[in-house]
Order: sequence, then C-alpha cells, then structure tokens
Amino acid sequence: MFERSTRELITGLLFALPYLVLFAAFLLYPLLKGLYMSLFDWNFLSPAESTYVGMDNYARLIGDPAFWNALWNTLEFVALTVPLIVVVSLVLALGLNKELKGSRLLQFIYFSPYVLTVSVVAIVWSQMFAQSGVGTHYLGWLFDGSPLNSTLWSMPAIVITTVWWQAGFYFAVLLAARQNVPERLYEAARLDGAGPWRMFRDITLPHMKNALLFVVIASTIFQFQVFGQPYLMTDGGPVGETETLVYYLYELGFQTRELGFGAAVGYTLLLILVGVSVLNYVLVGTNNE
Repeated sequence: MFERSTRELITGLLFALPYLVLFAAFLLYPLLKGLYMSLFDWNFLSPAESTYVGMDNYARLIGDPAFWNALWNTLEFVALTVPLIVVVSLVLALGLNKELKGSRLLQFIYFSPYVLTVSVVAIVWSQMFAQSGVGTHYLGWLFDGSPLNSTLWSMPAIVITTVWWQAGFYFAVLLAARQNVPERLYEAARLDGAGPWRMFRDITLPHMKNALLFVVIASTIFQFQVFGQPYLMTDGGPVGETETLVYYLYELGFQTRELGFGAAVGYTLLLILVGVSVLNYVLVGTNNE
C-alpha cells in the first residue's frame, strides 16, 4: 500500500514536472529577481556594481509625484472602464439570449473585437478619434480637435476604445451564465404574475451572481495592467493625463533605466492586484455561505 502511494506520487510529480520547470523559469524566478532588484540602485550595464539601498526605492514612491499621477490615472481608468464593461456585457447577454433571427450573427459581431490585438484596436480608434476621424466628426461639439489631444477627453477616449475591445469576452461569459438559468423558473414566475424587473431581480441576478463576480474581478485586475492603449494612442499624454502605472513602469525600465525603482513600482502594483484577489476570495466566500 505504501509503495503504491509512493509510486502514484512520483508519477504525479513526473506529469507535473514540465509545468513546474516552466513555472520556475518564467514566473517564480522573475518574481524573486524583481524583488531582489527593488532593493538595489540597479546598474543596468554592470549588475555586480549595483548599490544596495534596502527599502529606499519604496520610500521614494511616497514623494514621487509621477507615481501618484500614474496611480490616480490608473484608478480613474479602472473606475470608468469596469462598470461600463459590466453593464454593456450584461445588457448584450440579456438582449441576445433569445433564439431570434440574426442573434447568432450579432453574437459573433459583438464578440469579434476581442480577437483583435491591442495594436490593431489602438490604430483603428486613433483614426476614429483623429482630427478628421469619424468619431471626432460626430462628437466635435464636445471638444476642439482630437479628443486624444485633450486633457479632459483623452482618458474617456481610451475608455471607449477598451470597452469596445473587451466587452465581447465578458458578454460571452455572461451569455453562457444566462443560458444556464432554468427556463422553468421564468415560466413559474410568469404564472405567479411576476413582471420583467422582478424576474430579473429574483431569478436572473441570483443565478448569474458568480459569473458577474468573475467579470467584475477579472476585468478590474486586467484594467489595472493597462498599457497598450495609452502607449499607442496618446503616448501617455497630453501632459501625463493618460500615463498609467504600467506605462510609468515602462518608462523607468526602458527609458530612464531606473530598474531598481521600476521594480519597486512593479511590486507595488502587484500588491494592489493581490488586494483585488483577496477581495475576490472574500466576496466568493461570503457569496457561498
């Protein structure tokens, strides 16, 4: 019995070994290396000559206006984008749930933007919001010139781009959740005289709550890591209005070569994402009680 259990353990470890090797090489080692670098004034050309500074890089964040600007922009982006993604994807999922003529085509159309790369999406919407673009033509009464050059409208323009690009994925998740709600519950509710709002409140939402929670948490984590849209559409401008944490991290790592300080910024972002994950765990645990 003992030999059999040992043999099964060894067999399981052998099956998991390829993943463990890749996990250690491409995730665990970079994480530990980044933490190590954050404790140094890292010399890019000669790492051996790097100066140990301890927690100074993290203390420097407190008095760094660029970091707080990037953090505020990231929080603003998340606060604008996540609710819109949840609402748009939920409305689409509820509206296209029925087997109507053309619903399959519409489902494909709404999901298709998600398969595009961020570079394609950024180029398309940059043209839309250009001085002579279609979006600028119809929304020109809100701003002068391109919204991408406006300190007020550059962030909303990136938000619109992101929602158009990513809502299709979350729409597919919520559509699957809606289709798993037993139709007999709606039939029984109709017999009891329940209206659309009551059925939505008492049947649809309770049965879709786990999927909705996933959409909220997953989209929040993803939006905190936004980089491609501001990088390609506004280059962090105008005057830093769309510079996010990951964009700031990119500048520190690839432009000013402050790798130690950049690693500290990266780990601060990691702590924020861990906090969101803990919130997810708490909400799921409370939800399942």
